Amino acid sequence: MRQSLAAVHRQRGDRPFWLFAYGSLIWRPECPSLEVRRARLYGYHRGLYLWSHNHRGTPEKPGLVFGLDSGGSCNGFAYRLAEEGLDCHLEALWQREMIDAAYQPKWLNCRLEDGSRICALTFVLNRQGPHFAGNLPDQVLHQVLSSARGHFGSTREYAEQTARALRQHAMPDRRLEATLARCGCNMDTMA
Repeated sequence: MRQSLAAVHRQRGDRPFWLFAYGSLIWRPECPSLEVRRARLYGYHRGLYLWSHNHRGTPEKPGLVFGLDSGGSCNGFAYRLAEEGLDCHLEALWQREMIDAAYQPKWLNCRLEDGSRICALTFVLNRQGPHFAGNLPDQVLHQVLSSARGHFGSTREYAEQTARALRQHAMPDRRLEATLARCGCNMDTMA
């Protein structure tokens, strides 16, 4: 963990520390922020592409969590983090997001809703990691969404909460919503 955090700090330089959130960090941020802005990341898209054996599933009945994969774009939030207490907050974030090598932390360019650009840290899926599921067929997604539950709740709750938060902030993820609807989630409750 310490090596990974040290690399993130070296790559950051003297820029403000921005974090791009595209999944549960949208509605359950780990770190206090000085500023929260709607943002779009280009070159990556959100998908239920990673197996979860703890947070949203179990080893016997794996769940799924979001990962960023190459191609397209992704709406989310950019959080500007305070320097004070940053290391402590980042350690908590690493405990949450980086415990099983499912993600790779990367500094990527984002566009804020006012058109300005920032460089933000985000977590991109690790295609070589053991948790990479890829683009699964609807039959598998339906099964996981209807039954997988882990330490932090079900995959379905996680996916619906993310879709709901995006819609409530006027940046719906139509692809995610279509997937959830095809897999039996009631999209009427998303409004």
